[in-house]
Amino acid sequence: MAWDIDLPLIYSGKVRDIFDAGDGRLLMVTSDRLSAFDVVMSRPVPNKGRVLTAMSAFWFEQLADVVPSHLISTDVADVPAINDADAAGRIMLCHKAEMLPIECIVRGYITGSAWKEYRRSGTMHGTVMPEGMLESQQLPEPVFTPSTKADEGHDMNISFAEAVNLVGTEMATKARDVSLELYTQGAELAADRGIIIADTKFELGVIGGELAVADEVLTPDSSRFWPADQWIPGTTPPSFDKQPVRDFLDTLDWDKQPPPPQLPDDVVQASQDRYEAAYNTITGRNFGDWPGVS
Repeated sequence: MAWDIDLPLIYSGKVRDIFDAGDGRLLMVTSDRLSAFDVVMSRPVPNKGRVLTAMSAFWFEQLADVVPSHLISTDVADVPAINDADAAGRIMLCHKAEMLPIECIVRGYITGSAWKEYRRSGTMHGTVMPEGMLESQQLPEPVFTPSTKADEGHDMNISFAEAVNLVGTEMATKARDVSLELYTQGAELAADRGIIIADTKFELGVIGGELAVADEVLTPDSSRFWPADQWIPGTTPPSFDKQPVRDFLDTLDWDKQPPPPQLPDDVVQASQDRYEAAYNTITGRNFGDWPGVS
């Protein structure tokens, strides 16, 4: 989708488009595009971009005592160059940050790629784990498990020592400590509302010489949310994200390469419902009150 915005477009990703807003600022616009298996689907999920923006804004506010964020405003009135009514509720006017070349992943439970590695070698990001662990089991304490940022293909899991090689000891240590605290505080708030945050990914960068959190924070796209009352170690709990899309695609004879198959209405609706439920449950707010939602 093309936006009617009178600013230079500098990046168009799978979900977000980024414009140069001048004066050391960026305008991030989050679309309803959905990717699965690294392929952007042909049908968007309505209001998905607004959920991601609304939830990130909530968390930037809640976690401001841990680390500053890049966010300046989510109000389209603060960006006169926007001429597109559909941008309402999707934008973040941000300070430009010098981003770290690592993904700052925190795991509170063993699942996803960490579980696959454990089954294969008994390790998680190269660290030997106790024998007999179950899928989705809670870890004794949250663990910082960084990865590379791949321009193409999949990110690669790396050890903390390898992160040090990329960003230096001081920055790697600071990134680890900040990421663990962001996760811990976020997970505690979510737990009070019946949601387990199994794992998450933070994007950290430097603004004015100070470490800051950027991009999106604790959203269904960057995190794994499970309903606490459906969590059973040894199983894969349902998640508040695009799982209905992944489940549908897994039933097809599709090689996970473009072009993507067409998503049926019920799968798109199920994903939309899960995204909105995640926002309402975690924030305690009504998504219908967010700008642009009708």
